Amino acid sequence: MYDSEDLYDDKEQYSGPSRSQKKRDMIALQDLAERLMKLSPELVKKCGLPDYFITEVLDAISMTSHEARRRQTQYLGKLMRDMDSRPLIDFLDDIEDGNRKDNKKFHQLEKWRDSLVEGDMSILDELLEIYPDADRQRLAQLARNAKKEKAQNKPPKASRALFKALRELSEAK
Repeated sequence: MYDSEDLYDDKEQYSGPSRSQKKRDMIALQDLAERLMKLSPELVKKCGLPDYFITEVLDAISMTSHEARRRQTQYLGKLMRDMDSRPLIDFLDDIEDGNRKDNKKFHQLEKWRDSLVEGDMSILDELLEIYPDADRQRLAQLARNAKKEKAQNKPPKASRALFKALRELSEAK
């Protein structure tokens, strides 16, 4: 009656992505739009996307109604279907990676400052290895002043000055 080869044809034709895959792709684009909407308007303008899209993102940022933002996010996802999203993903990753690097750098500066204020002058040797142009005497004086202020429960003016000097060192490199 039926030929077994006709029933189990191994040559199925690809009919495009499944409905589930299309939905996953759309949700990914909406997530991308939400990440973009968290940026400041100045950064959104620098993302390198078409002007009509940037206008829609800026409109979405200014919306206060939750439902309006949700609909606008869906619309942005729909607009991104026709665009190459790779440059936008790279742009957002660079910004977020830069923020992580800045936070890590900031915490390292705080750690050095706190160690110097506590009296650990071996940190100066470490700093001079990393930053050979650093002024050892100035940093030591700022650390002593900050330690003295802390002991007298005064406002941390010298501690702030020490942090500023450390930040300037790290930015000069």
